Amino acid sequence: MQLAKVLGQVVSTVKEPGLERFTLLLVQDASGADPEQTRGPAYVAVDVVGAGVGEVVLVATGGAARVAAGAEIPTDRAVIAIADTVIRAGTVSYRKT
Repeated sequence: MQLAKVLGQVVSTVKEPGLERFTLLLVQDASGADPEQTRGPAYVAVDVVGAGVGEVVLVATGGAARVAAGAEIPTDRAVIAIADTVIRAGTVSYRKT
C-alpha cells in the first residue's frame, strides 16, 4: 500500500462493465515525512471508499486493488482507505482536519 493525496476526479461516461459503480480519482503519491506533499506522476485509481479531493488516502496496487474493487474489474490501483492520522517515529505527521 502507498500513501497518496487525491488531486481530483476523472469523469468517464463510458466505462468497462463493472466500473460504472465507481468514481475514478486522480491521485499522486505522498513523499517523505509530510503525507500532504506529493511527488512523481499523477495516476488514476478506482475509489472504493468515497474519498474526496485533498484527502490523504491509502492506495492498493495490482491484485490487491482488484480484490478491493470487487475482483473481476480491470484495475491496477484502488483507493482503499482515507487516512485520519499518520504517525511517524512517534510524531503525528498528518491529522485530517
